[in-house]
Amino acid sequence: MGQITRSRRAQIQREATAVRMRGQREGFPPERIVTAMCSTCPELSPLEAWRLALGWSRAQTVAQIADLYLSDGLKPPALSEAMLCRFEHGPDRPGPEYARMLARAYGAGLDQLGLRARCVCGADLGGYGQQTAPLIVPGVEMTAAGLPAVRESLRLALLDAPYGGPVVVELAEAAVEHYALNYSRHVPAHLFDEVHAARSLLGDALAAPVNATIGAELRRAAGWLSALLGNLAYHLADHSGARAHLAVAASFGEHIGDARLTAWAYGAQSMLARARGDLPAALRHAEVSAAHAVGQLGHAQAAGWAMLPTLARLGHAADAERALAEATTALEADPAGGAPGRFGFDVAELALHEAEAWLALGRSERALARAGASAASCVAYTPGWAAATLVVAQAEAGTQPGDAAARALDVLERVPAERLRSTARTRLGVLTAALGGVDVASARDLRERVRDLPPVAQ
Repeated sequence: MGQITRSRRAQIQREATAVRMRGQREGFPPERIVTAMCSTCPELSPLEAWRLALGWSRAQTVAQIADLYLSDGLKPPALSEAMLCRFEHGPDRPGPEYARMLARAYGAGLDQLGLRARCVCGADLGGYGQQTAPLIVPGVEMTAAGLPAVRESLRLALLDAPYGGPVVVELAEAAVEHYALNYSRHVPAHLFDEVHAARSLLGDALAAPVNATIGAELRRAAGWLSALLGNLAYHLADHSGARAHLAVAASFGEHIGDARLTAWAYGAQSMLARARGDLPAALRHAEVSAAHAVGQLGHAQAAGWAMLPTLARLGHAADAERALAEATTALEADPAGGAPGRFGFDVAELALHEAEAWLALGRSERALARAGASAASCVAYTPGWAAATLVVAQAEAGTQPGDAAARALDVLERVPAERLRSTARTRLGVLTAALGGVDVASARDLRERVRDLPPVAQ
């Protein structure tokens, strides 16, 4: 549907009001008035039609939602008229909690409000927030289904060839590929357990491989599994564990001559060193990563993921801009223009690192633009989307603190706590600190929500 003009929007309001008044005179129930409204004004979404059928303004709906929270003994959320407008007109959708409260306020079902989740095949997935039928976002797997089967296939192959063989190597490589490509689709703690169990299965074969060739390939797979464990430990706030796993990954890469594994492991070590504030170590790791980078994509990743943010944190603006230019040029020169998965790299990730670099250099306007571009390139509600959205909030905190807090609250509404990576929690901490002196409802609510977040599950 095309953009609705202001004049047409005003006309819709008039027509909807006329339908409501006629329906109320005839004693029609709200659902019948909604049907008549949508027939008269097909541009109306069911969510907006229900509000208009009740004769409520958006301010009244927000007040009703607040009253429901208070009646439940809860603090009212930071729902605003602007957020409700986005829910009604798209493309935003209310998260599970807001959806339930809107249904209660309007006295309607989720189906009637157009808020019940459905699979691409059209099957009903149940109500919002039900554990047996989670909200499905395209491209985002919301359960751990399928993970044990990958490990079980590898285990069965090792029962037949305990010291390795071509089939074991193939299944170990398939496991690495599966975990890497589906990294963001699973709760980090669940995925960590599965990857750790899969790597443990290779112990005997690594100690006494059937031959040198098989041994080298198994060490390669174990190296990539260690790289995954290091990244997962980092996202679970286990920095000491991450250092150990990434050191093993780098060692395997160097010993078997896998430059791509070596470059990635050192890039991840640079990221970890930045997180703990050791910028000299972060720069050393970034330089090693760049020296081992393979292909245009590898060079783009080393420059954009490791060098750029480290140089920016060090305050080396000119060097950071050179690293950004190198990463951009290399990514544009890559034949595919990016690669998916945990070991891949693409324009959305580069834009995220660029945005954080600009923040570190004190250039909030440029950070805001690049973080917005990153968020727009991500599948909604994924970890990448959450990261970029929180960086947008950080960039606008100084000039639009209320909007920044509301944006962060939207992330907390849409992403369950167990799926929040430690990096997202760190960004939330930085944001709440920046909003510490702001006395608006959304900022107060954000501080409370962040304070009450459960610990990272490890």
